[in-house]
Amino acid sequence: MLTIFPAAAFPRGKEEHRLSPVKSVYYKEKMRPVLFSLILLSIGTSLHAQTQEDAIKATIQRLFTAMLHADSAGIAGCFAPGAQLQSVTEDKAGNETVHTMPVTEFASHIAKLPANAADERIVFGSLLLDGRLASVWVPYRFYFKGQFSHCGVDSFQMVKFPDGWKIQYLIDTRRKDSCEEAAAK
Repeated sequence: MLTIFPAAAFPRGKEEHRLSPVKSVYYKEKMRPVLFSLILLSIGTSLHAQTQEDAIKATIQRLFTAMLHADSAGIAGCFAPGAQLQSVTEDKAGNETVHTMPVTEFASHIAKLPANAADERIVFGSLLLDGRLASVWVPYRFYFKGQFSHCGVDSFQMVKFPDGWKIQYLIDTRRKDSCEEAAAK
């Protein structure tokens, strides 16, 4: 059943709650730049975060490109001063050990290899970012002179310096089996 309410049911005395057409246009004109600014700010923040993630990944990728080219200066340039490089390995008795190597020694060792000998193929896993600090989990497979050598995970602690993102700490695992298939690509 259709009910029709008389006009008296909606008193006209409450006009102050409605915007007049003139006020409505005024608010639209004033609010348009504010809304536009908010939209740009949210897009800019999202792009800034994406740009930071891309810059972090680019530093890590530069490290592996430098390794592939046996470029010691390129390797060293990816690390912050005082950076640490460690590997979790298993000794001959089967005990887990943590081996520490200075970045300069690592870069020098890689530089003695022929180009394309040290081929670490990575897949970016999780990346956590808080201001000037980032943590990146990177599964990998390592090929030496074209032959599979080992696999594992690289765990990077990155710091943003005035000249860009640098590796402050890198620790990796190494094994020959139970490799993540994603790292093979």
